Amino acid sequence: MSRMSTETSVPPPRFSQLNPVDAALLETLLKEAPIGFAFFTPDSRFQRVNRTLAAIYGLASEDCHGCTPTEILGSSDAAAHESALAAVLAGEAVVTSDHHLIGGTPNQPDDDRHWAMSWFPAYGIEGEITGAALIAVDISERHKAEVTLRRSEERYRALLQAGNQIVWAAAPDGRAHEDCPEWRAVTGQSEEEYLSRGWLSALHPDDLERAELAWGDAIEDRTIYDATFRVRVRSGEYRHYHSRAVPLVRGEQILEWVGTHADVTTQRDAEEVRQRLTQQLEKAAMRTVRLQKATSDLAEALTVDQVVRVMTEIGDTAVGVFRTAVAMLDRERLRLQLLNPDGIPDVPGAPPSEVGLEFLSTMTLAVREGRPIIAESPEAFLELMEEHENASAYIAHTDERAWVALPLMSAGRPLGALRFAFREEREISDEEKVFLEALAGQCALALERATLYEREHSTAEALQNSLLPEALPDVRGIKFAQLYNPGTKYVQVGGDWYDAFRLADGRVAGVLGDVMGKGIKAATGMSRVRNALRALAFSMPEPADVLTGLDRMFDATESEDQITTLIYFVLDPETGRGHLGNAGHLPALLIAPDATPQLLEMDKSTPLGVPLPREHHNFFVPPGNTAVLYSDGLVENRKRSAGAGLDELVTVASQAPAEVVGDPQKILKYLVERMLTGYEQDDDVTLLAVHVPAERD
Repeated sequence: MSRMSTETSVPPPRFSQLNPVDAALLETLLKEAPIGFAFFTPDSRFQRVNRTLAAIYGLASEDCHGCTPTEILGSSDAAAHESALAAVLAGEAVVTSDHHLIGGTPNQPDDDRHWAMSWFPAYGIEGEITGAALIAVDISERHKAEVTLRRSEERYRALLQAGNQIVWAAAPDGRAHEDCPEWRAVTGQSEEEYLSRGWLSALHPDDLERAELAWGDAIEDRTIYDATFRVRVRSGEYRHYHSRAVPLVRGEQILEWVGTHADVTTQRDAEEVRQRLTQQLEKAAMRTVRLQKATSDLAEALTVDQVVRVMTEIGDTAVGVFRTAVAMLDRERLRLQLLNPDGIPDVPGAPPSEVGLEFLSTMTLAVREGRPIIAESPEAFLELMEEHENASAYIAHTDERAWVALPLMSAGRPLGALRFAFREEREISDEEKVFLEALAGQCALALERATLYEREHSTAEALQNSLLPEALPDVRGIKFAQLYNPGTKYVQVGGDWYDAFRLADGRVAGVLGDVMGKGIKAATGMSRVRNALRALAFSMPEPADVLTGLDRMFDATESEDQITTLIYFVLDPETGRGHLGNAGHLPALLIAPDATPQLLEMDKSTPLGVPLPREHHNFFVPPGNTAVLYSDGLVENRKRSAGAGLDELVTVASQAPAEVVGDPQKILKYLVERMLTGYEQDDDVTLLAVHVPAERD
């Protein structure tokens, strides 16, 4: 900054009208005040400068005297000073300006100071302008606050723009009292339209009443307004907006309402998509759980009847159907046989329980075309069955309103059909169709498995029954009794067997055995052992010899995993004495009318085919006693071990009434009833009794 030399002898202003004390006081104020003061001559030169203003300029007071602003200040500040001086010297009452000058204090950096300068004309006694006066006030804090506020407003405005929000204001009573060009740019409203009803006039008719009532409640209750609604935009489409407004309150009075409108269409669409995906995933997960449950339940269904019952339960719980029908296909006759007649209502127009594939029905169509047949309403059903003369009658009388029929396929061939009927019209989605097809696939597998099981079960049962003796021998001096109680109807046929026959020497033989396993394999194994035992018994009847011969046969003909146990005796009817041999079987039970029942324990024995020298022991059934041979199904089950069962068997036998003990058939029935009470029978129970009467003929 350039400046000219200053005449330091310029006299200070004189205060001729003041007494010395006041003059000195004024001089001190001008010199020491924290506010900058300066007096200028009519030619714009500094006449008087206090230390505060000199410090603002970064100079000493004496450096300013006699100088013009241009000589000591920078160009911009100098120009502002000169302009203000010219204005007030020309008679303008006051001129103000703000300056960022270099002056400062230890607590305030120099480059962070701002000053407000006010210029006044100085008048003489006669009222003429004799110069100018300058007052400089530090406004740094105010300037900082204004800058901070302005920056905050700029940031807020940028944030609203970044968030696609529109700021609006309303009068205390909710009226639009000022224009909102940003909103009108979105909606295409004119200024007059906006100032008439504000943003409410752009809302969707279906949302207007709700939004207007909520806005009125917020105004009345002086609470925050928060709502989402559809807005008609300039293009004519509707978009979703979220609006929020708060009251500006001073004391108890609302000054105005300030709010924002934000376009939330994208977020709402994304949320709807997310919700739909979530629902689809939840439904898919639920369908997976239901299919797993159906698969598990069907895996436990052994018979065709059980499969049908399980499918009915699944249809009700997992699909929500009103009726479930299952039909089997007779491939030779090409006819469908309904397995559960109640699966189709008995009303006019209903198909019969057995129909040829040429007959028109949803189930026959599904089998013929090898695909799901769907009718989501009675109208769709009539269209599907337009060639059926009784379709209208069926629709008029049935309480069903939607149908799905699916073919039951195995290895690409139809086994039958599955039909679901609903009580209400129902739209079948692609996902539900896939689920129903998967369910039909599981049903087909279960139905095929059950059909094979029943066929095998029937064959094995017939084989087993054919191998069991039709009648026990009638021998003087002893009585035989037997009881064969197969497992439940749905358990596979096992390998339990019994036999009794006369020997050539007059004695009788009895045997009870168990071939481990189920089905035809066990039944045929039992057949081989039974036949071999009879052949051996007629040539060398003693138990040790018979068991030894069976071991050799077993090694030659049976597999290692075909475990077979048996207990065999020969008895003289005249004396009640004989021999007993055991090949890994449970001990015989001897029941006496006047003594505690006992198990005829023997030395350790092994199943057939396990190399061990075979022995037999003396076997005596005294008069009035009964010897009972039995299979493990009598004493052992899932809840009772064999050891505990044997102890219980002795206890039960000891409690038998006298009239039961004396009758072999009654004692067998008594033992079975008492031993199975409270337990679920899960295996065959076979018993053979030989009784020696107390009174001999």
